Amino acid sequence: MSGMRARQSMTFPALQRAALRALAALTMLLATSVRSNFVFDDDPFQPVTQDETVAVGGVVTLTCNVKENDNSSLQWSNTAQQTLYFGEKRALRDNRIQLVKSTGTELIITISDVQLSDDGEYTCSIFTMPVRTARATVTVLGVPGKPVITGFEDAIQEGGKVTLTCTSSGSKPPAKLHWYRDQEEIQGRPDVVESNPDEPTYTVTSELTLTVTRNDNNALIACAVDHPSIANGDKRTERPISVLFSPSVSIQPESDLPREGEKFFLQCVGNGNPEPTAFVWRRKDGELPPMAKVDDAFLHFESLNKSDNGIYECQADNGIGMGDVTHTLLVQDPTVMSTPLGVDHAVIGGVVAVIVFIMLCLLIVLGRYLIRHKGTYLTHEAKGSDDAPDADTAIINAEGGHSGMDDKKEYFI
Repeated sequence: MSGMRARQSMTFPALQRAALRALAALTMLLATSVRSNFVFDDDPFQPVTQDETVAVGGVVTLTCNVKENDNSSLQWSNTAQQTLYFGEKRALRDNRIQLVKSTGTELIITISDVQLSDDGEYTCSIFTMPVRTARATVTVLGVPGKPVITGFEDAIQEGGKVTLTCTSSGSKPPAKLHWYRDQEEIQGRPDVVESNPDEPTYTVTSELTLTVTRNDNNALIACAVDHPSIANGDKRTERPISVLFSPSVSIQPESDLPREGEKFFLQCVGNGNPEPTAFVWRRKDGELPPMAKVDDAFLHFESLNKSDNGIYECQADNGIGMGDVTHTLLVQDPTVMSTPLGVDHAVIGGVVAVIVFIMLCLLIVLGRYLIRHKGTYLTHEAKGSDDAPDADTAIINAEGGHSGMDDKKEYFI
């Protein structure tokens, strides 16, 4: 009997332990289902929340709703499960957290000046039996800093290569970098992303290699940051690029019609970086005229002469390279009209031609009118000779036919 009692005493505790384990598992299962964000259509007491995304320094609004309430209070808790608000009562002394609305079915709070440490999961609870909860994930975006471009030299010689580096720190998630030449996007190397120590943010770096031409001189090379935390477009940094290149040269004459006996000059214009500072003038078919004087970029003629005709060359040097160009000088006779006067005569000639044409048209119209009326006159004149016995009578009838008619009237009377 004693042995049976011993076996029974050992069996009952084992059964109790198994029952307790099953009850604990069921409790955890129920708790997990109740604490999830899943909303039961047939449970009007289940809180409803939504996830939020906010940038550092911004304001986030947390809203919790239930369809019905049994006089239980709603409560918001932070990521550390510290109570923020229990109904209308503030539980945590943090002035950034403010109450917006508290009713039996709704609890709304705001968190201003959001920091990266505010990132995480917030809990809304209603203390019914059992307690029901819902979670809202707040994602805090780290705002990237303004990009910094390095690698620029004072100037790059035409045909050379330059490698530029763009860096932006503080983004979460990692930002994306874009390169631009003026307004045109150009491709750099893929971004390199590194996590920042002791912070949940990232530093992003991109490189761009350019082979420069003279067309790149003074172009704006820009690096722009693309990130969801930047509401008003991208952040960008622009730097002008300076390219050294040899000058391209042109000669500009004082006048297009240089006339004999007048003062005249040729100007040598060089476009280069840097601007050319040394100029050399030559005459292709011999020495410069005795009356021609070189003044840096100018070649002055005190009094033009037909002997000054020829091909003149200017060579400009800016220390990077040289450029040259030629110009043919043809001295005109003083009696040759200038271009503006020629234009005036052409206009006058055109006006005279139009007037002559209009007069011819008027003469033609007037002539046709006179010819038509002359024929009518001759026809009336011929009517008087139809019944005349001789020429004298015909003339009298043509000139005064009415008198004949009067005579006939008197005769019949």
